[in-house]
Amino acid sequence: MTEVAKERIRRAGRKIKEEAGVTAPADLDIGFRCLRLSDSNMENVYYAPEDMKQETLFSLIDNVKPDRTPEDLLFQVMLDLGVLLSSSIEVKEIAGKKVFNVADGFLLACFDHDVTDETVRAIAQMKPYYAVFRDSSMANDSVATNFDEIFKSYSPDTVRKVL
Repeated sequence: MTEVAKERIRRAGRKIKEEAGVTAPADLDIGFRCLRLSDSNMENVYYAPEDMKQETLFSLIDNVKPDRTPEDLLFQVMLDLGVLLSSSIEVKEIAGKKVFNVADGFLLACFDHDVTDETVRAIAQMKPYYAVFRDSSMANDSVATNFDEIFKSYSPDTVRKVL
């Protein structure tokens, strides 16, 4: 999107808010999202694990490229799952971790490190349709092992995905 188009959208939003005056809610959203297409956030091992040699696996502790942000991962997940990019996104803190709440609980995603059972349980109790975590996010092997069991207990119908 060109800078001219962005500025026109900003001005139109301000004008709409001004014209609405006192009847406009204080939190009226006049913003927009501008996304650019890039290559995948994932290392090649994510897509073609069979092409990896055993001796290189230890260097691939994380299958996400190191320069990617949680927001990058969120938008890729939304595209992968068919969730509209225009969906509402709210950032919550759950058990000290940043969790993206997309479309009022339809998708909950946490890409922080050191995620504990407490965070997984709190997300499962919210009963999202999709729950997405980063493989390297789990605080330890116990959390990774308990992950599916926690969801089976609190929200068995949730579709779970681990990047």
